[in-house]
Amino acid sequence: MSISHSSHEARHYFGTDGVRGKVGIWPITPEFVLKLGWAVGKVLARQGSGKVLIGKDTRISGYMFESVLEAGLTSAGIDTHLLGPMPTPAIAYLTRTMRAKAGMVISASHNPYYDNGIKIFSTHGTKLPDSLEMEIEAQLDQPMTTVDSAALGKAVRVVDAPGRYIEFCKSTVSSDVMLNGLKIIVDCANGAAYHIAPSVLRELGAEVIEIGVAPNGLNINLDCGATKPAKLRETVLAHQADLGIALDGDGDRVMMVDHQGHILDGDELLYIIIKHHLARGTFTGGVVGTVMTNFGFELAMREMGVDFVRVPVGDRYVIAELTRRHWHLGGEPSGHIVCMEMTTTGDGIITALQVLAAMREEEKSLVDIRAGLVKYPQILINVTVAEKNPKLLEKPTIQAAIRAAEAALKHRGRVLLRCSGTEPVVRVMVEGEDGVQVQQLAEQLAAVVTHE
Repeated sequence: MSISHSSHEARHYFGTDGVRGKVGIWPITPEFVLKLGWAVGKVLARQGSGKVLIGKDTRISGYMFESVLEAGLTSAGIDTHLLGPMPTPAIAYLTRTMRAKAGMVISASHNPYYDNGIKIFSTHGTKLPDSLEMEIEAQLDQPMTTVDSAALGKAVRVVDAPGRYIEFCKSTVSSDVMLNGLKIIVDCANGAAYHIAPSVLRELGAEVIEIGVAPNGLNINLDCGATKPAKLRETVLAHQADLGIALDGDGDRVMMVDHQGHILDGDELLYIIIKHHLARGTFTGGVVGTVMTNFGFELAMREMGVDFVRVPVGDRYVIAELTRRHWHLGGEPSGHIVCMEMTTTGDGIITALQVLAAMREEEKSLVDIRAGLVKYPQILINVTVAEKNPKLLEKPTIQAAIRAAEAALKHRGRVLLRCSGTEPVVRVMVEGEDGVQVQQLAEQLAAVVTHE
C-alpha cells in the first residue's frame, strides 16, 4: 500500500491512492473489500441518502471485487450504480456528473493482471477529503452489521456509461477539430478503454486501427499499452500510420508514437500542449512536473518564460500542487498528464486529444509539432541495499559525492538520489548534456552508495 509522508502515518488501511496489492493477499481479499464497501457505505449514509458508482478495469478479479463491494455498500443501505469496465478518469467524471456520493474504482492501473486495488473518488471526482478517509478507517475497526431489510440499498447497471464518457471526451476539443485524413493506431492495453478510445477517434473522423482491444481478464498490460509501447511502434511503421496512441490498463496514462517510429513520453506530450496554448495566447499560470521530469523540459519552460515546479513522483502530488497554485497543466514522463481545466484527474484519451487538436490547428505532423524540445540524456541506476534506510543518503561521503557530481555538470544537468518507497533500492539518477559524462557520474555515485 502506498502511504505518503504527510498526515497518512495514522492510516492502517489505505494510503493516498487507495489500496493496491496482489489478489488474495491482504488487503486485496474478498473479506477486506466487502468490509471496505460496508465502511464506506456507513460513513456516506450519515450524510443522507445517495448512490455510489462502481467501475473497474478488465482484470479477472474485477468480477469478484465488484460483487463484494456492491454487497458491502448495499448492507449499509447505499444504492450502487455499476458501470462495468470503464477508464479510471471516466469514473471520476461520471461521479461528478451523476451527482454520486462517491465513485469506487477497482483497478491496479498499469500493474499485471494478478494485482488489483480499490481507489475512491469524492462527489467532485477528486481524492476523498482526509476527514472522510479517517472516518472510513475508524469504521473499518467496527464489527460489520446489516441495516433493516427495508433500508437495504439497491443495485442497477448503468448501460449508457460508455456513451456519456465518449461525448465528454469529444467535448474537450473545439467542434472545428476534425481528424479526417489521419490514420491512427490505438493500443488500449487490453484494458478499460478498449471500447471507448477507438470510438472517440472514429467519431472525430480518424481512420482507426485498434490493437490491445481483446481483454480476457489475464492479458491487461501484457506486452502492450503505455508501459510497453514497442508493439504500437511496430504497428505504426507496418501500416505507415500518421501516429499511434498507447493507453495503460485503466486509461489514465498515454504514450504516443510519431510516423517515423519515435516514442513520445509524457514530457514531450506536455510540451506540445503548453507550446500550443502559448501560441494561441490561452496559457495561464505555470506547469507542475515531478523529480523525474527531464531537465531538457525544465530548460524549455524557462526559455518560454513558463514557471515550472517539481513534486515527488505520483500524479496525486501533481494534482495537489496544481490545485494549491490554481494552475491547470502538469504531468509525469510516465504519461500521466493532468488538464485541470477539463477534468479532475490524469486522462490518457483527453491528453491525446489535446495533442491531436494542436496538430490539426497548427497543420503540423507529430514530428514537427514536437520539435524544439531537446531532451537530456538521463541515466538511472538502481542500487540494491541491505535494508530500507532513508538516512543512508544523509551520510557525508554520499553528500560529498553528490556535490562533486553537481559541480561537474555546471548547472546544465542534475543529480537525484532517492530511496524507493516499496523496495530496498536506492535510485541514482543523473542528467546532463553529455551522455558519456552522465554515464560516468551515475556509475561513480552508484559505487559510493554500494560502498556505504
